[in-house]
Amino acid sequence: MNKNLWFVFCKSDVLLQKTSEGTYDIPYSEQPPTEIKPWTTVHNITPLGDIPVKTYRIDAPVTDDSNYEMCGLRASYSKISHDLYLKAGKCAEILYWDMNTQFCGVCGSPMEKNTDISKRCTNCGKEVWPQLATAVIVLIHKGDEILLVHANNFKRDFFGLVAGFVETGETLEEAVRREVMEETGLKIKNLRYFASQPWPYPSGLMVGFNADYDEGDIHLQRSELSSGGWYKKDNLPHIPEKLSIARKLIDNWLETSE
Repeated sequence: MNKNLWFVFCKSDVLLQKTSEGTYDIPYSEQPPTEIKPWTTVHNITPLGDIPVKTYRIDAPVTDDSNYEMCGLRASYSKISHDLYLKAGKCAEILYWDMNTQFCGVCGSPMEKNTDISKRCTNCGKEVWPQLATAVIVLIHKGDEILLVHANNFKRDFFGLVAGFVETGETLEEAVRREVMEETGLKIKNLRYFASQPWPYPSGLMVGFNADYDEGDIHLQRSELSSGGWYKKDNLPHIPEKLSIARKLIDNWLETSE
């Protein structure tokens, strides 16, 4: 029997295994690290290299075994390798999709697994696959300054970048320009792609851009943003944590503006 990487979730927490060196890993064994209930669905995920990957949910956190620790997915970024963090995110997205597609959206009948990443309605045959919510995020440059904003939904006091979801019928570039105008009243130019990032909170894809200020004064959309302004590298406020593409955009600006 092959060994598997077991990504075990209780709500939004993932099970981490403590190593003898005082670090953390994902359980790697032939058998699952916890009991599999009769109603538990074990999902096969794309392998990590040559290592099979499986994921499932548990009803209660593991608290009675000193070899394990439950950890929030975001917090696991600083405890496990980047490859394991990305794989944990994919597992979380599959589990979220499974939980939210128990019944057919057309006729209401139960859905059943068809393949590892699809389900079929037991009555009308409707098929569904995991879906992503695509969002754009942009770092706006104005000379030696960048625009940073604090969104109302931020749980902490950091300042990030203008971002928003792509709407039906628009391109990524159109979405960036629209979000910037809606949230700040500014026009931008020289829009250029930076990178993209899976964002499993719960099932997103963040697409990052750089852009240059064109014209306009800042008029914040108060329903979305509580504050914002232009900042130089020597007076930056608290910025996002390392795991986000917002921080990658800011760090790239800091490195290239030396």
